[in-house]
Amino acid sequence: MIRPAAGGTGGRPAVAPGPDRPGARRGALLRAALLPVLLSTVCALAPPASAAPAPATAPPVLAAAPSDDDDSDPDRPIRVDVKGFEPRTVTPGSLVTVRGFLTNTGTTPIEGVTIRLQRGDVLLSRADLADADADGDEPSAVVAPFQDGPELVPAGETVSFSYTVDSAELRLDRDGVYPVLLNVNGSVDGDVRRVGELSTFVVQQPLQPVARTAVAWLWPLTERTHRTASGRFADDDLAESVSPEGRLDRALSVVERLPTPTPPGSATPVPDVPVTLAIDPALIEELEVMAAGPYEVPGGQGAGTDAAREFLARLRTVAAVHAVVALPYGDVDADALERAGLGEVVTRSLPGTGAGTAQDPPAAADGTPTGTPTAPAAESEAPAGPTAPDEGAGARILAEALDVEPRTDLAWAPGGTLLPGTLARLQEGGIEQVVLGPDAVSTGNSAIGLGDPTAAAAVTVGSPSGPVGGLVADARLGHVVGLGEVAEGGPRLAEQRYLAELGVLTAQAPPGTEQTVLVAAPRDVDAGPDSAGAMMADTATLPWLRATTLESLTAGTPTEDGELVEPGDDAARLDPAGLLTVRDATASRDDLARAVEGDAGTALQAFDAATARGTSVAWRTDPGGFRDAAVDLAATMQRMRGQVTLLAPADGTYTLASSDAPLVLTVRNDLPFAVRVLPEVRARGNRALSIGDIGVRVLAPGERAVLQVPTSVGQSGGFAVTATLTTPGGAPLGERVQLQVRSTAYGPISLIITIGAAALLGLLFLRRLVVFVLRRRARAAGAEAGGPPLGPDGIPTRSPV
Repeated sequence: MIRPAAGGTGGRPAVAPGPDRPGARRGALLRAALLPVLLSTVCALAPPASAAPAPATAPPVLAAAPSDDDDSDPDRPIRVDVKGFEPRTVTPGSLVTVRGFLTNTGTTPIEGVTIRLQRGDVLLSRADLADADADGDEPSAVVAPFQDGPELVPAGETVSFSYTVDSAELRLDRDGVYPVLLNVNGSVDGDVRRVGELSTFVVQQPLQPVARTAVAWLWPLTERTHRTASGRFADDDLAESVSPEGRLDRALSVVERLPTPTPPGSATPVPDVPVTLAIDPALIEELEVMAAGPYEVPGGQGAGTDAAREFLARLRTVAAVHAVVALPYGDVDADALERAGLGEVVTRSLPGTGAGTAQDPPAAADGTPTGTPTAPAAESEAPAGPTAPDEGAGARILAEALDVEPRTDLAWAPGGTLLPGTLARLQEGGIEQVVLGPDAVSTGNSAIGLGDPTAAAAVTVGSPSGPVGGLVADARLGHVVGLGEVAEGGPRLAEQRYLAELGVLTAQAPPGTEQTVLVAAPRDVDAGPDSAGAMMADTATLPWLRATTLESLTAGTPTEDGELVEPGDDAARLDPAGLLTVRDATASRDDLARAVEGDAGTALQAFDAATARGTSVAWRTDPGGFRDAAVDLAATMQRMRGQVTLLAPADGTYTLASSDAPLVLTVRNDLPFAVRVLPEVRARGNRALSIGDIGVRVLAPGERAVLQVPTSVGQSGGFAVTATLTTPGGAPLGERVQLQVRSTAYGPISLIITIGAAALLGLLFLRRLVVFVLRRRARAAGAEAGGPPLGPDGIPTRSPV
């Protein structure tokens, strides 16, 4: 059968070359991601309890799929994609069959293709597997004969192949894991040489297992937020993610397609492979907003209402038979927030404490827009839903949307590590058990079978805040799951690597014992039923594996107690500049919270939800997007504070009719909760106007009120006045108002001057009257004596001579 090659019409999308050689075919991503893990652990398999364990996780950058379209390799022009590799576990007498497709990524036809398997030495422990990966030697201990394959693979075309070999020819002389190489030869322009290869493993187990490995799964359903800080949708990408073949759709399908039979005599189905779902309440809340429909996105109306409704319905069905763990609202980066002094943001996001108030529910029936802080709800006698009254908003979101009672006492550390301060805060918030990576606890390597033949996921973790129950997630298996869709050879070989890891764990176990392993997929896992789903199914179908629940991991013998190990300086973190912006916005939020009359946590729950979404661990890989989200958060808080403000007079002028007339100010509170405010009025550079203090006033939600500010005017005239509304803490609310105050009243000084002037005028009039009377009398007296006539001023008018 011939098909178009990668990049051709109807073909599979091509993948970029690996970094090791130009034009390489789709690289060995799975091996590349695990190689640093193995190199770092083989040299320090059993560190002392006080020392940090050797790193057991790969740099996150190695997990990214290449994006370049050129996947050709001149040396190995044949790309091998495996669709079948059977059996998954070889037993004596088995036939090993490999089938799939060969794609000629070169420009020259390849003729006379031959194929063979060749194996290396048996691996009996995880240390052996680490050594084999670190060495990179070609398996050549046993080489099976070549078999004829396709006669021709045209340039740029894909043909199918099938290869079968008796396990006896591979001489698998003992149980264990064998590295194998699928060697593809062919003729290129008459030159017969190796044209393709693919590495994988053959796992041989006894017919009757002498030891087993129990596997529990922690499966995330999380997504970077698609809402702004105000609660509106920034895009419609979530609709794509939950639509058929979207990332979240496929992630749910992994669990959805697992067999869930109903035992005889029972009405309750029991899954063959129990999976614990770790769900972000913020994601469910966003889906509820979409499902309520219609919802607005930039450029028009969102298109995901039907997809969101269907996804939520499917998730309810899955959650009815699988356990659910509530992640903190927004899946906050707890370590980054604790380090930045923003630990209260973490507390407000926790699902297991009444202090976990962060939520941003869909629009109310009265049309209140999403993102508007809601007033505290009236208390009812019975708690809503199946959750306890002291649980957080995140638990209530999941309980009401999925009709389940989620677990709230388990925390899954982002990146696998926790700061001591973060762990202490989580414990205060109701967390009793944490899921950590091997790097986060001093006995972590032992827990995953690297420092000890026995693997036990359960461990007690010591910390300054006291011991806490822990589960160590196997980081190597988590990487295998995360790379399942892009592994070299395809998902089936990723599954085979998964079985190889579990095979060596089982091989190294003491007879009659059972290893316990926790597989936690990456939070942004992009996997489907063909990769992760097949790995899960293996735990229920292979006799040397056993599917178990996360809770049951603590039932067996735990790993030796270990100490919490702080993350290194190279640990992934949120962008520092963005965190500074978040810190400023949170400080402004806290000042407003102190002004709230009533329950500030409930009143500001929508903004707290925006803060949690804006500080999600998902932003670690997008520093630019995180900075933008932080700026949006700060702007949203400023707009909230601006909803409590003074209203300036229409012409900006106010007239006082008397010396003690009050200055009347109009204030408005457009927030849906009551706040306490303090008017602050100042006259600029004029002592003739004194302004009194009216103290703190309470403004009801939506209230428009008039405040009368006492004044005392020393003189009439105009005065420049600045009025500001502040919180009791002194931070401004709303806009500053500039007023021109005019006074037509006499002040005390003006009154004294006026009275004094009147008195002086009276005195002058009295003086003139007295002088006038005296002169009249003088003239009258002079006439009676016969003297010369007198003038008006009493002076004779002529000389007596």
